[in-house]
Amino acid sequence: MNEATAHQETGSLLSDEEIVGRICAGDSALFEILMRRHNQRVYRAVTAIAGAQQAEDVMQQAYMNAYRSLRGFEGRAKFSTWLVRIAVNEAIAQRTRQRAHEVDLNEELYDQFLEQVRSELPDPEEEAMAEEMKKTLEAVVLALPESYRTVVMLREVEGMSTAETAQCLDVSEDVVKTRLHRARSMMKEELFARTGTSVQGLFRFLDPRCNVVVEAVMKRIASEV
Repeated sequence: MNEATAHQETGSLLSDEEIVGRICAGDSALFEILMRRHNQRVYRAVTAIAGAQQAEDVMQQAYMNAYRSLRGFEGRAKFSTWLVRIAVNEAIAQRTRQRAHEVDLNEELYDQFLEQVRSELPDPEEEAMAEEMKKTLEAVVLALPESYRTVVMLREVEGMSTAETAQCLDVSEDVVKTRLHRARSMMKEELFARTGTSVQGLFRFLDPRCNVVVEAVMKRIASEV
């Protein structure tokens, strides 16, 4: 076992707070342990905001932000909570910067654009997959209890407003919102059940991608030490 490996194994036995203390005392190499320990959670938080394509870039910058702010970590919250909050802020910041450069299409033009894209060079395999998903979604909607199914049909399928739906069903708008919220939750659960997928198994950040982020951040840290 070489010295670096032994050092990492010793550090892996420490708590997050103990590692932070050692990093602040000059042992910057231990930051790698913190990244590997929390990469999955950070990835999921970032992906939810910035998307999977931007996730790695956002993560790298978020980790650099965290490294530069370690002395400000006071332990009032768990380190993982503190770290994810930094990641979320960076994801929001990058998303905001990106949107500032995007063309602001109105809904009508955007719908026309999507329709045009769909009509050009249709891919048989993609069409088959889309049709299968449509059938699955229809089955899931039909499996809902009637009170929820009607709300979904009117609000999601027909595109009625909350007020219009409430008038059609002779209920309050709050009831419509509550039923729609519950219906969406039920549909998600049913979709996972039908596809054999659990929500915990989604957006996994596997070792190859983990290594890319860790190595990139450690190089940037080394250049600052």
